[in-house]
Amino acid sequence: MKAIWNGKVLAESDKTITVEGNFYFPPESITMEFLSESHTKSFCPWKGAAAYKDVVVDGKINTDAAWYYPEPSSLAKHISGYFSFWKGVQVIK
Repeated sequence: MKAIWNGKVLAESDKTITVEGNFYFPPESITMEFLSESHTKSFCPWKGAAAYKDVVVDGKINTDAAWYYPEPSSLAKHISGYFSFWKGVQVIK
C-alpha cells in the first residue's frame, strides 16, 4: 500500500492495518519529512484520542490530512502510532 499526495509517497508498507475502511500505516513506513505539527485533536468512543498532522509537499499544505492514535484505548492498541490519511491523499495498492 502507498499513500501519495502532490506526487510524493508519504508512506509505503505491506503491513497496513484496516480499521473501519481506513488503512493505517506503521510508523516506520511514514516519510516524516512530509508531516508537520497540527494542534487538531478528535475523539473516537472506542479508539480514543486522535492527533493530526498537516501534510506538506513542495510548499503546499494539506491541513490535518494525516491522523494517528498516540495512546489508543485498549481496544485499539494494535494501531498505536500508526498513521491514516484522507483529504485527497490517495491510498493505493
